[in-house]
Amino acid sequence: MRAEVHEVADGTWLVHGNNVNWVILKEGDAVTLVDTGYPGDREGVLESLAAVGSSPEAVAAVLITHAHNDHLGSAEYLRATHGTPVHLHPAEVPHARREFLQQATIGDVVRNAWRPGVLPWAAHVIRVGGIEQHPVTAPEPFPGEGALDLPGRPVPVHTPGHTDGHCVYHLPGAGIVISGDALVSGHATSRVKGPQLLHGFFHHERARALASLETIAALDGDTLLPGHGPVHRGSVRAAAEQARERAS
Repeated sequence: MRAEVHEVADGTWLVHGNNVNWVILKEGDAVTLVDTGYPGDREGVLESLAAVGSSPEAVAAVLITHAHNDHLGSAEYLRATHGTPVHLHPAEVPHARREFLQQATIGDVVRNAWRPGVLPWAAHVIRVGGIEQHPVTAPEPFPGEGALDLPGRPVPVHTPGHTDGHCVYHLPGAGIVISGDALVSGHATSRVKGPQLLHGFFHHERARALASLETIAALDGDTLLPGHGPVHRGSVRAAAEQARERAS
């Protein structure tokens, strides 16, 4: 599967890989890459950088929303091969090193196999390397508070629940929220379209994931770039509220 690259705003692209997304932010020749897909998405990540006129050498930093295998896939490759720093929330740094793993287990999948789409999704995960572990050897916490000095000037916002250190990235000037798995617009295991939470078994702490929707709702924006599903246009507040209503 080839990555699908969609320009959603000036210098901002949402890329669809193997049932997962990543985001490219570009200023001049420099790029910020937010998430990196599954291990099997590496070729797609490289192709998407080329499609926007960039390259792995031009990536100033990789920002990770959370350290699940479908978002961390090529982070260590970029760090080890090109010296690219990989930044996460401090609570997510040991997760990226795989000192622990806050991710749905095989048992969770088996117990939820009755749900439509779960078994085909699980087979797909295996095909794209989703059960492999690619820890980041030297992940780094964010270098400071507020907007990061990187292309796009993304602002990390802590939204725990899916994992302890999950972050969304706010681009206030562009009205964009890169929401990772804290708020998605679709998923291979969901028959619902539009803003929603993932199924409960995907979250480390579902109650905190629900509470983090309030944090997202407080962010000013009209474009949502989720970790799964298409771009969502419209009030970010309304999207978060809709996801909360659906979840309850």
